[in-house]
Amino acid sequence: MKAIYKRELASYFKSMIGYVFMFFIFLIVGIYFEAYNLSYGYPTMTVTMNSITFVFLVAVPILTMRVLSEERKQKTDQLLLTAPVSVSKIVCGKFFALSTVYAIPVAVICLYPLILRSFGKISYVQNYTAILGFFLLGIANIAIGMFLSSLTENMIVAAVLTFIVMFVSYIMTGIESLFTDTAKVSFVVVLIMILLFAVFIYVMTKNEVAAFGTGLVLEIAAVVVYFVKSALYEGLVTKILELFNIDGHFQSFVDGTFDLTAVLYFISVAFVFVFLTIQSVNKRRWS
Repeated sequence: MKAIYKRELASYFKSMIGYVFMFFIFLIVGIYFEAYNLSYGYPTMTVTMNSITFVFLVAVPILTMRVLSEERKQKTDQLLLTAPVSVSKIVCGKFFALSTVYAIPVAVICLYPLILRSFGKISYVQNYTAILGFFLLGIANIAIGMFLSSLTENMIVAAVLTFIVMFVSYIMTGIESLFTDTAKVSFVVVLIMILLFAVFIYVMTKNEVAAFGTGLVLEIAAVVVYFVKSALYEGLVTKILELFNIDGHFQSFVDGTFDLTAVLYFISVAFVFVFLTIQSVNKRRWS
């Protein structure tokens, strides 16, 4: 895994992708830091960090679009897949390389509260809690982008898919407000999500029987539960959508609160999508 990590990390700085990614992060953070913290005198980075989460809509697709799709297109992935190293180590090596590229600008951002300190008294806890949340949010988004890159050999398609997923997550709070908490609405949403889950299984396995069978069983179970005890569906749609509201879990860090639940959420999202990436690559390895 160490060799994969070094190879991937070096590749981002031999090409322009790593530099473009970091330049974009520095540019946006610098603009908002100057506007909010230096010009308007906000003593914390919370407002700045909360205002720039849109940066992931562009930065993450740029960084992750080639991580697996380019190798798949150029067939160089066959060299990795036939190497005496497990797929999990290959994927983890690539993920840690991506995380390191992202960690570099975040490490520089950690110096910003020290700049604010020269102007007066500040809360280091609030500032660094916001920066920690920003880092974890980025790691979770990077894991999602890497997984989507493993699904296609076209870098543009991978970038567009990542942007769409990031954008939906970005506006998830607004989407949640469109739904009521009635059992009927939640029931319909659950049926749609089961259908999408069945499609996802088919994309991952190319097995129509497994996808159809899983979807059918879950749909029947959902219908039975609704008619037996519909009260279980009340407010369920909000809870389900909240699981996909990645940006929403960042708000506790913006408030200056170290939320262990949010930390575990971001780590879980990263773990799940790294795992899904491993399964995606494994499927191609044995197909």
